[in-house]
Amino acid sequence: MKNEIEQTKILHAYENIMKHGKPTEFGKIYEGIEAYSDYDGYSVYLRGSGVELSVGFHNTYNLDYQSEHQKEDFLKKIDAIVAL
Repeated sequence: MKNEIEQTKILHAYENIMKHGKPTEFGKIYEGIEAYSDYDGYSVYLRGSGVELSVGFHNTYNLDYQSEHQKEDFLKKIDAIVAL
């Protein structure tokens, strides 16, 4: 997959969710997107709208979804969270 997602945008969304979100079992949720990290903080995860995004060390990422509509909805929510 080519780099179609800006890593800084994802990390900014993660920070906003952690700041404004409500606690969940794994992390925090805000506007339908849940954010959490692994135990050492090297990988962060965002999930919602049927999409799971993991961002790892050296800015590698994996975006998992079933349909283009799910991906578009997820990215719109990320844009709204970043705009806080």
